[in-house]
Amino acid sequence: MALDETIKPEAETGTSRLNAIAAWPVRVLFGILDVPFRALQRLLGIGSMPYFFILPNLAFFGLFVVVPLFINFAYSVTGGTNLFMENRPYVGGEQYGFLFDCGNYLDPSTCREDRFWRGVYNTFTFVFFQVSLMVLFSLVTALILNREIRGRGFFRAAFFFPVLLSPVVVALIWKWILLRDGVLNAFLVSMGLDPILFFISPAWAMFWAIFVSVWAHMGFYTLILLAGLQAIPPDLYEAAEMDGTKRERVFFRITLPLLWPNMLVVIVLALIKAVQIFDEVFVLTGGGPGTATQFVVQYIYTTGFANQIQNFGLAAAASVVLGVVLFVLTLLQLAASRRKDEG
Repeated sequence: MALDETIKPEAETGTSRLNAIAAWPVRVLFGILDVPFRALQRLLGIGSMPYFFILPNLAFFGLFVVVPLFINFAYSVTGGTNLFMENRPYVGGEQYGFLFDCGNYLDPSTCREDRFWRGVYNTFTFVFFQVSLMVLFSLVTALILNREIRGRGFFRAAFFFPVLLSPVVVALIWKWILLRDGVLNAFLVSMGLDPILFFISPAWAMFWAIFVSVWAHMGFYTLILLAGLQAIPPDLYEAAEMDGTKRERVFFRITLPLLWPNMLVVIVLALIKAVQIFDEVFVLTGGGPGTATQFVVQYIYTTGFANQIQNFGLAAAASVVLGVVLFVLTLLQLAASRRKDEG
C-alpha cells in the first residue's frame, strides 16, 4: 500500500510536467498576441472589441452575400445579352412584367414565359407533397425511435446517415437503382415482370423526385422532432396511464400540442428547403421528361447559364421573385422560433 502511494504522486508529477510542456507554446502565443490586443482595446475601448472580432465575418458576409444580392437586382432591371453592366441598357421592370404576363396564372400555357410558370406549378406540386410526406414520416420515425427498442442507437444513426451525403451522391445512387438497366428493374425482371421506365412517365418522375428528397432529408427533421419528444416530461404520460387514457387521446392531447413548436419549425424549414430544390432532381431526372420535373431554380439556371442565348436579366428577375418567397418563409421561421422560445 505504501509503494502504491509512492508511485502515484510520481506518476501525477510526470503527467503535470507533460501538460506544462504541451501548454508552453500556447502560453507563448497568447503572450505575443496580448500586447497588440491590449493596445487595440485602449484605442477602441472595451465596448467596441466585440465588433472588431466579428468584423471578418461581417466582411465575408457582405462580400459574398450582400454585394451579390445588389448585383443580381441590378441585372434584373437591365436587358440585353451582354455580361458586363456597362453594356446592358436599363429596362426597369420589363423583365418582371415579362415573367408575370399571363392570361391565367393557373394555366402556364397562357403565360408569355410559360417555362417559368411550369416551374412554379411543378415547384408548388413538389412542395405540397414533399413537405407533407416529410413531416408525416419524420413524425412517425421520431415516435418509433423515441421508444425503448433494440438497436435504437443504430437506427437513429441509420436514419440520419443520408443527411450526411452530398445531394449529387444521393441522386446518383438512386439513378443507378432506377435506370432501365438499374438494380430495381433487374429485380423486377428476375421476378418475371417487365422493366419499368421510371424517367419516361411524368408521374413516375415526379414521384421519385419526391421520394428521393424525402429519403435524403428526413433524418434531419426526425432529429428535431426526436429532441422535442424527449423534452416532454414523462410525468404527464405516467399520469395519463394511471387515468387509463387511450393512446390516441394521449397523442392528440399531450404529445402533439407539446411537440407543436418543433413541428412548426420543421414545417417552415422543410418549406424553405423544398422551394430551393435543384441539385438532386437535376442529376436524377434533368428536369424531364420534358418539363415535368423542372422547378424554379432549374429555370433560373437554364435561362441564365445553360441556354445558348443567356438571358441574365430574366434569370435575375426570377431569382429575385424566388428570393422574396424565401424571405417570407424565413420570417415565418423566425416567428415560429420566437413562439417556441416564449412557449
